[in-house]
Amino acid sequence: MNKEQKTILVADDDRSIRFVLERALTNAGFLVHTFEDGRELLSFSAQGRGDLIITDVVMPSGSGLDLLKTINTTRPGLPVIVITAQSTLRNAVQAFERGAFEYLSKPFDIVKLVDLVKQALAKEKSRQKSKSVNGLDSDRFGGFIGSSLAMQELFRTIGRLANSEMTVLIHGESGTGKELVARAVHAHSPRRSGPMTTINMAAIPKNLIESELFGHEKGAFTGAISRRTGHFERAKGGTLFLDEIGDMSMEAQTRLLRVIQDGTFTRVGGQETLRTNVRIVAATHQDLPAAIVEGRFREDLYYRLNVVPLYIPSLMSRKEDIPLLADYFLAQVAKKIGEKPKQFSAAAMEKLISYNWPGNVRELENLVQRLMVLVSNETILPEHLDITINKELPEISQLTVEERPIDSSTKAEHISGPSLEDVVISAVDQHFISPDARDITNMYNVIVNRVEAALIARVLQETRGNRVKAATILGINRNTLRKKIQDLEL
Repeated sequence: MNKEQKTILVADDDRSIRFVLERALTNAGFLVHTFEDGRELLSFSAQGRGDLIITDVVMPSGSGLDLLKTINTTRPGLPVIVITAQSTLRNAVQAFERGAFEYLSKPFDIVKLVDLVKQALAKEKSRQKSKSVNGLDSDRFGGFIGSSLAMQELFRTIGRLANSEMTVLIHGESGTGKELVARAVHAHSPRRSGPMTTINMAAIPKNLIESELFGHEKGAFTGAISRRTGHFERAKGGTLFLDEIGDMSMEAQTRLLRVIQDGTFTRVGGQETLRTNVRIVAATHQDLPAAIVEGRFREDLYYRLNVVPLYIPSLMSRKEDIPLLADYFLAQVAKKIGEKPKQFSAAAMEKLISYNWPGNVRELENLVQRLMVLVSNETILPEHLDITINKELPEISQLTVEERPIDSSTKAEHISGPSLEDVVISAVDQHFISPDARDITNMYNVIVNRVEAALIARVLQETRGNRVKAATILGINRNTLRKKIQDLEL
């Protein structure tokens, strides 16, 4: 045998896979030994033989991930490529945490695999031993699952980030699960034992953004009756998730950039310089490069945040995941209400798959929850679905109010009721006659909140609860409206 010839060990219980790999790797100039299970491969490898291992995950004799763990202990630095037909985020994360060089889903490109073998063998730097942690639990992260190629790529990227603290920017449409991805990144990072705090940048009033992020000292402004820690302090040792970063004001962007650059900040009204100890994960549904061109987002901040970009595919682009997600959501709701999960008929599932899902996974989850509660049959039929398939937009009569398209005939001036002046006067009067009238130093925020609540409630009443239409009339982002409804307890 040529001393320069490398030996590849292959473990897979599928004979056809072993045959294809043996032929391709042999033709590439490698010496190949194939095994039906991992135990045989381990015995062979224990003799110091083999320069690289290719292993399946699911085999009769045990998991290939367990094999990887053993190899990483007995022969640290030996490159291992994991291949599997059972690709999940949990498997991907565990594979990389246990030292895998690469993780591929079946069916894979054999030419790409041979290239990966060459790349792995060319690496002189041995792989550091990774600390193993539990894989991602779907229950814990609300259905962050998928078998599509796009999701497999996302799983692999998160797996590669397992031992990293680099800044991450998550790109994705509303409803795709950006916060779930952020939580997965945190849960599989060196900071997983620390806190993760979330702040929606679109929901914070401009005059409060610095206080929310950095905190304030007592007396820093009217209403600051005590010291308050900001999100940068609350997330100390953990992860700070900045959601909807594209809706951040330019002034706030400048302050955030300064903190990222020098790692220090001061509370509003304070003198003490504090050092940040957080990992930043940001998310946006906007096209930030376009926002940069339009002057709405700082280019230097974008590059600071977009160190590792993660792209979440829309549900429409991974329709093969719809059956998995629908069954998962059915099981979740059934567990909560203590009932047996319902099932989709083949025709109903076909209808689900053919729908365009403008609300992405969130829309699917909401629909499944309604069906589980409202349908009395054990099997969900096409007529039970309240969506219309094969149309650019669903029929208005069959949509929930939040999903209904905007009617251009609805204008703000159509809204009737008390004038804004009446609302303000009423709110001020209520404030002065309240038991807390002796302390009116925070009147501005109190009155603004009451006016906001009255205004939003009135617009929602006029639009019959249609949040899309209400947001358009109010001139604010739909996510901002949703956050205000929650904060104001409407």
